[in-house]
Amino acid sequence: AESRDQRLKVLVVDDDPLAREMLKNFAARCEMPVDCTTMSSGLEALIDIASIQPDVLIADLNMPGVDGFELLRTLRNNNQFSKMSFLAVSALKQEEIDSKGGLPDGVVFMPKPISMNWLNGFFAAIMSTRQADALQTSK
Repeated sequence: AESRDQRLKVLVVDDDPLAREMLKNFAARCEMPVDCTTMSSGLEALIDIASIQPDVLIADLNMPGVDGFELLRTLRNNNQFSKMSFLAVSALKQEEIDSKGGLPDGVVFMPKPISMNWLNGFFAAIMSTRQADALQTSK
């Protein structure tokens, strides 16, 4: 369990192969240890997410088939994923997101193109929270 606490497991779901590759490369160069898995569809993610058990899900909103909206709503409504951090990424404007029902509570939104500095800080904050929680539970 200790090694898991020191690694951040990230699942990237995006139908754009360049976006997936960019995030995978970023994870490999990240200041903290990040295990990054990529998938090209929301359906693939729904099928495999329970076996991957990521700490963070980064989902594009605009994908064919099961889009990011449906993926995020499905996972946010499942208690099995209550500790997971959710990040939605998209080039969609806020009005377009609202017209599709908006994002579920607790989902962080980052417009594309993604700021890698911001993403690094997002990952660092998750790791800090996890380490603080681990210290609290060990007392």
